Amino acid sequence: MTTHSVALTPLEQYDAEAGPTISLVMPCLNEAEALPWCIDQARKALVALGETFEIVVGDNGSTDGSVEIALKRGVKLVRAERRGYGCAYHAAIAAARGRWIVMVDSDGSYDFGDIPALIGLLREGNDLAMGSRLKGDIEPGAMPWLHRYVGNPVLSGFLRQLYRTSVSDTQCGFRAFTREAYDRMHLRCPGMEYASEMVINAGKAGLAIDEVPIRYHPRKGQSKLQSFSDGWRHLRYMLMFSPTHLYLLPGASLVAIGLVMLLALLGGPLQVGGHAYDYHFMILASMLAILGYQIISLGLFAKAYFRVHGPFRGDPLIRGFLAHFTLERGLKVAGVLFVLGVAANSFVLVKWVATNFGSLDEVRMAVMGLTLTVLGVQTAFSAFLLSFLQNALPVED
Repeated sequence: MTTHSVALTPLEQYDAEAGPTISLVMPCLNEAEALPWCIDQARKALVALGETFEIVVGDNGSTDGSVEIALKRGVKLVRAERRGYGCAYHAAIAAARGRWIVMVDSDGSYDFGDIPALIGLLREGNDLAMGSRLKGDIEPGAMPWLHRYVGNPVLSGFLRQLYRTSVSDTQCGFRAFTREAYDRMHLRCPGMEYASEMVINAGKAGLAIDEVPIRYHPRKGQSKLQSFSDGWRHLRYMLMFSPTHLYLLPGASLVAIGLVMLLALLGGPLQVGGHAYDYHFMILASMLAILGYQIISLGLFAKAYFRVHGPFRGDPLIRGFLAHFTLERGLKVAGVLFVLGVAANSFVLVKWVATNFGSLDEVRMAVMGLTLTVLGVQTAFSAFLLSFLQNALPVED
């Protein structure tokens, strides 16, 4: 990362030891058309606040003169080594020294006159102040119909459901936060999913979050947003960092359905709605139970991993489960399942011997025995892996 030190205007002078009160950071990738206006409007709004400030532009590889524009206007310029929306912010915020940090896109779509409202939320004691375009004023042509009525509401609603947050516009690029809050969020994402990561991690860290309606204007220049690929990046991130919803809930549902079907068919075929359900559905039930159990195991591995990675270090559910889990307890559960499976298969074997190894019709008990045996073996090996993860990844407080 290369930093260009430039002379600041008198209005932007601040105590080198204490730093400015506010750092406004902007990512930039070929925004020559909008950048001059953004810098001028940002400076005007910050001067009106009466606080010491700096403006930091995180350049992401511009080739259209954006770098020269930033330098001529006397702002701090930082070059991000990697391409990506999140990377530009990582570089800019790392160079910023303000107690409060305002992040805003440099495409002219946000109204810098809304900065006081965001800072006001920080002054009230909030850690993260979010702008909400969906609750504010969106000018005609500022946001495509697909984004306004489908993309943003769906992604925001999905994030609220998975992570229990009340933020209405999780994809808004106009927000402010304290330096301490930034350090506690542990942000890592390099791309557009950086916006979702911040909201998720802030919630997981127990930060105080509030939002204000803001104005949204048509951007200047060409948009870098790719609707479907960037939307998928957000959705993928939300799922990857929610093991409960990605693994545990689907897995538990499959196991429950499979076991209920197995037990219901163990005594004989069922007649439901004039249709017979027999061996084929019992085999299907076995598959569902085994598949669901495997998915649950993967979810537990993910939760163990997230003890020290990502935004889940303090997750009480993870702590609670891992606090009670031991290899020995896992092996006891495995042993019970395995013994039950062997017992069922032994019953089939005894019946076969009783017929002098003749014709045998014990498919139901054989399927049940097979299922329990597989679940027992799977539990044993999963317990060893989970125990390994416990010992290999020490818990950080």
